[in-house]
Amino acid sequence: MLVASSASAQFYRWIDQAGKVHYTDAPPPPSAAKSVEQKKLGGSVIETSQAPYQLTEAMRIYPVVLYTSPSCKDGCPQARELLGKRGVPFREVSVADDESNALLKKVSGTNQVPTLTVGSQVQIGYEPGGFNSLLDTAGYPKSAINLPGATKAMAPATAAKPQAPAATALPGNAKTTQ
Repeated sequence: MLVASSASAQFYRWIDQAGKVHYTDAPPPPSAAKSVEQKKLGGSVIETSQAPYQLTEAMRIYPVVLYTSPSCKDGCPQARELLGKRGVPFREVSVADDESNALLKKVSGTNQVPTLTVGSQVQIGYEPGGFNSLLDTAGYPKSAINLPGATKAMAPATAAKPQAPAATALPGNAKTTQ
């Protein structure tokens, strides 16, 4: 019976007012905790809403930006779908004004959409093989990871002040089109 009860046990990760992290099987006193997360133990697996380390590192080192336009009907929806199926968090920049058009031209040398940047590598035009090659080289997952309470991909957003991707190079020989 002890094993059965521990398989569905809950525990709490909480941070006290001094910033110290505590792990307990009972809820913390309300006045003592600054931040509380409730977790459920499921056998040897702990449920968490945090992204795996490999995905977190890929996002940090090789951020993904998809440049689209409101009138793009050939390639843009497919690019979004590919990123969504792979579970790749990305920022979408809608090229709809002079500022975003200038940024796209600076990043890729052209104003063609869709354009994907993974770190400093650029893939112009929707080409599934090129997209997948860049994402594989950067260490992104090949399929979506289901995290409790997580969305499939970061919500596409038009950036008022878009930023150029960081000047980092992908390891190996990444396929790029310029």
